[in-house]
Amino acid sequence: MAYLLPTEFVTKMVDAGESKIYMSTRDTLIRAFMAGAILALAAVFAITIAVQTGVFLIGAILFPVGFCMLYLMGFDLLTGVFVLTPLAWLDKRPGVTIPQILRNWGLVFLGNFAGALTVAAMMSFVFTYGFNTDGGAIATKVASIGESRTLGYAEYGAAGWFTIFLRGMLCNWMVSMGVVGAMISTNVSGKVIAMWMPIFLFFFMGFEHSVVNMFLFPFGLIMGGDFSIADYFIWNEIPTALGNLVGGLAFTGLTLYSTHARTAPKRKLPVAPAAAPSAAA
Repeated sequence: MAYLLPTEFVTKMVDAGESKIYMSTRDTLIRAFMAGAILALAAVFAITIAVQTGVFLIGAILFPVGFCMLYLMGFDLLTGVFVLTPLAWLDKRPGVTIPQILRNWGLVFLGNFAGALTVAAMMSFVFTYGFNTDGGAIATKVASIGESRTLGYAEYGAAGWFTIFLRGMLCNWMVSMGVVGAMISTNVSGKVIAMWMPIFLFFFMGFEHSVVNMFLFPFGLIMGGDFSIADYFIWNEIPTALGNLVGGLAFTGLTLYSTHARTAPKRKLPVAPAAAPSAAA
């Protein structure tokens, strides 16, 4: 069967969360590095298409190709482990503790960041012919994105910070739906279709994804963006990551686990009294 029932794929979500906790440090870092690098390439691919065509919608439609590739290769994003690993703890899987979950998140963060930073450095070299030119329209566009999505938020103070947080929540609500959608199907075409729709939605809507931003902002800084490393972390990466954690876990992980794995007892409806036999009978 090409489709799993909700109770079946929720069990897969818990199993996946448990397996990531038990994964070796080496494998966790390798898989996170590759996920960050591939998503970074997908981001620069989508921006290149949007700049060259002048139609952002086309870039957004094609951006999910990177997410599909990294998922099918079994690589891990921070946004995914935010959703899956706490479910293994809630399900009381042996050996799954809060410190182990935090260890996994820390390793995946480092791996994703290293992968995205590597691609940022490589693409900076490529766009500038070894830092001998200005990088052209694409570099200018990314630098402007970095400024607007750090200093642009900072102009509004606390309201700006919570705007990033909410955009991060909305983002991982959709991204984690892509992760879960891929688990529902048992064939490649079904997985790709299930992933494509929510990833396209988040990218087009401009929601904040912590791993995509690990590429965009370092690349923007290298390309001359007028913001600092502190601006990037305080006015984007930290609230985005927190929003990704809360949104993915609350809207996808906990809701599915609560209603399909820990289903509440069924209601007891009052039984109607049997009809009395008629006198004629």
